[in-house]
Amino acid sequence: MKRTGEGRGRMLVTGAAGKVGQAFLGRALHDPAFDRFVFRAFTHRRALEAHDRLECVQGSIQNRDDVNRALDGVTHVLHLATSKETPDDVMDVAVKGMFWLLEACRSSPGFEQFLLVGGDAGVGHFFYPHPVPVVETQPHSAYPGCYALSKVLEEVMLQQYFVQYGLNGCCLRAPWIMEKDDFRFQLSFGPDVFGGPRWCDLVGAEAAAAHVASGAVPVMLDEAGVPVQRNFVHVDDLVDAICIAVDHPRARQQLMNIAMDEPVDYGVLGDYLARTRGVPLVPVRTTYHSTWLDNTKARFLLGWRPKYDMARLVETAWSYRRALDDPRQVWYPG
Repeated sequence: MKRTGEGRGRMLVTGAAGKVGQAFLGRALHDPAFDRFVFRAFTHRRALEAHDRLECVQGSIQNRDDVNRALDGVTHVLHLATSKETPDDVMDVAVKGMFWLLEACRSSPGFEQFLLVGGDAGVGHFFYPHPVPVVETQPHSAYPGCYALSKVLEEVMLQQYFVQYGLNGCCLRAPWIMEKDDFRFQLSFGPDVFGGPRWCDLVGAEAAAAHVASGAVPVMLDEAGVPVQRNFVHVDDLVDAICIAVDHPRARQQLMNIAMDEPVDYGVLGDYLARTRGVPLVPVRTTYHSTWLDNTKARFLLGWRPKYDMARLVETAWSYRRALDDPRQVWYPG
């Protein structure tokens, strides 16, 4: 973190009770580099544990009065709040909510930096063919659904505030964010599968039950039968990037891909799991395409390096054991 301001800063974290918000606050509250900050968590329904440098504000991001109250005295914003495939809410959160945030920030004389965590849904991730690595200059290409569209609108809105008002900010564009045992459950043939594809739906209920019983894992193939390459990032690596980007002069008004150095190749992944875990492999042909989210810009501008590769992602997920008070829970549908 490159310090620019004097005195104590106050950082508002939206979506603070989510996966990235909790990981970031857990890091920053114990990192001496962030001692100058008081953090303010802006939450909707879920509360956070008290800390002497953590203030909690509950409200609705689509309500301008709530946003203005949350931003009072704030010098930095880390915007994580999002809505998945929930058409009734997504535009209120992603567009109206972010607009209120940006309006309050650009009109505040003490404001310093706006950090947005975006998503590769805005460039279509594996829904469309990508014959070359996906870099930050590639045009937006949302896949069908309101969530991907919201990721495009967030990035464009922030970029226009750079143009219109000279706002200091950056967007860290992340692919699918993994933590704990997420990656293992992403490969489940059962109804407990995390995210998509839902392998059980692709192979049918009877075959899925047999695969669950045998402990099999899917090997995702494209339409030509070639293993798909798909992008992931571990939450620890994303939090590293956020921490580096805070007050970093080279992050100013930049969009940067934050992903593993290489995407996960499902063929290589299957071979690794068969070798290390002895699990059966089930090829599953899909309509999806390989894609490579290029992280060169973030490595160059920030000096950031991801610590997780495919093997570490597997070993972390398979060795993780959940406590009784830490059940798996999916907060957003879709």
